[in-house]
Amino acid sequence: MNSYKRMAIFAEVVAAGSLTAAARQLGMTPSAVSQHLRQLEESLGLALLHRSTRRLTLTEAGERYHTGCAAMVAAARSAEQALARLRDQPEGELRLAAPIGFGGLLATALAPLRAHPKLSLHLLLDDAVIDLIAARVDIALRVGALADSTLVARKLGSMKRQLCASPAYLAGRGWPAQPQDLLQHDWLGGRPGAAGGELLDLQGPDGEHQTVRMQGRVQATQVTALHALCVAGWGISMVVSDDDRRALADGRLLPVLPGWQPADLPVYAVTPRRGEQPAKVRHALELLAAHFSQPATGPTRLSAA
Repeated sequence: MNSYKRMAIFAEVVAAGSLTAAARQLGMTPSAVSQHLRQLEESLGLALLHRSTRRLTLTEAGERYHTGCAAMVAAARSAEQALARLRDQPEGELRLAAPIGFGGLLATALAPLRAHPKLSLHLLLDDAVIDLIAARVDIALRVGALADSTLVARKLGSMKRQLCASPAYLAGRGWPAQPQDLLQHDWLGGRPGAAGGELLDLQGPDGEHQTVRMQGRVQATQVTALHALCVAGWGISMVVSDDDRRALADGRLLPVLPGWQPADLPVYAVTPRRGEQPAKVRHALELLAAHFSQPATGPTRLSAA
């Protein structure tokens, strides 16, 4: 590594025109610069500079060697500038993993990133948990309790949920009045194979809690499928998606037990490494945190994966 340092010093001496000027640029003493040059020439077995009291001139070997040294220094500076741009301005590819139901949310939250023409966005939308390292993911959005891991998690906020069903289903099966009435209804669950059924912890209008263990008539791992099943009248589901919110607004879905609320779901941004992050990741995290800090306008669906 010392040889590369001496090559850089040699290139700076040639660019500055004197040992003194080069030493000033490098933050070294002239004697230290002279010593590095002497060691470089000794290692090469050739003189690189003609030294006189007034000026330095390149030998023939020095002229040939300087071309490579100058190119090395230019490449190093170019690499540093590229990293500085990556550090200071969003550019490159931002790979972001999230549950399927986050597509609309991300389009809104990350809209300011459109102003950075050198940045591209790659969304990996999947309700299954993605291996961040293998998929080269910069940020993953995850919901609910997190498993212990070496990944770095930052809580962004939480999302409200609401039980819902289609008007046709409720007209045919009736309206539950209390949480225990849910046991007489068809449940659309999102955790196939959950031992003993799916637990719903509901908080009532006076702060009381009731827990109901639901056995799903239909189970699906993707929120889009649960939404379609709920709108089609297959049973009662948990509203957590943009599609569900629109369906509630236009009456295709109706709230069930509106006085009894499921616990909010915490939302985390997970990154694969600690320490300083490039600008694209920092900007995205700031935008996501700002989005989730806004007052909720209604239930939003995401998977609990």
